[in-house]
Amino acid sequence: MASKAIEYPGQARTSANVAPYNPGKPLKRDWRSAWRALRKLMANGDDTVQVFRIMRALNADASQKGYRKLIGTRDGGRIAYERVELAEKFSDRAWLDSLPDGTVGAAYRAFLDRTGFSAAGLADISVTDYDPDAVVVEHPYTWFGRRERDMHDIWHTLTGYTAEEHLGELCLVAFSYAQTGGLGWAAIAGMGALKSLSTTKSTAVLRAVLEGYRHGKRAKWLSGEDYVTLLAEPLEAARRRLGIAEPVRYHKAQAMLAAKGVQAI
Repeated sequence: MASKAIEYPGQARTSANVAPYNPGKPLKRDWRSAWRALRKLMANGDDTVQVFRIMRALNADASQKGYRKLIGTRDGGRIAYERVELAEKFSDRAWLDSLPDGTVGAAYRAFLDRTGFSAAGLADISVTDYDPDAVVVEHPYTWFGRRERDMHDIWHTLTGYTAEEHLGELCLVAFSYAQTGGLGWAAIAGMGALKSLSTTKSTAVLRAVLEGYRHGKRAKWLSGEDYVTLLAEPLEAARRRLGIAEPVRYHKAQAMLAAKGVQAI
């Protein structure tokens, strides 16, 4: 079930002078690279490659902590032992088509059809900076990193934050920071919210982003869910069970942006 996608940076090649990358050790934060990628993302909110550069530069040991938390939960040991590659599972159209209307999976299926996005496409973008013959590091932490990457569009579906607009992405990254503790998410949410103040001449986006963070803090830990089971669950029931609140300020900010004819960033 190995995937060719890698969530962590480091030396993909080894030589006599370069130590091989060890995914068991936390990464050092690279503030210079993060700032460079943030500036590019703020200039073009559709440049997804920069998102992964920011994650790699700032998230440090977030995946290590997440994996250890996962295996401490009731079902986490089984989930980790089975090591399902979500990008592969979410790319199984026959399986997605078998999920009944009204389920999380049906809503995700509609999301894919509406946007043209795919789990495989996101995985490909995440390894843009790697050489074609880069070595795949097999490690529980790298698997968990791929898992968190692949959950992103399911979180769009669960939270109601649409992926077709910068506002929805900003709110979801704030939600993701609250859920994962990954500093890269906080950097994107914070910079985007601050830029929106000058772009929109309004605090509506800032309030929506803060709401996203609060909702992420209050919700159940989504990284501990069994996603094969979750996608078969009725969407509204799943939202109630997981404690995902209605994004009221997000919808107000959407209306404000539509009235002004502008994007959040």
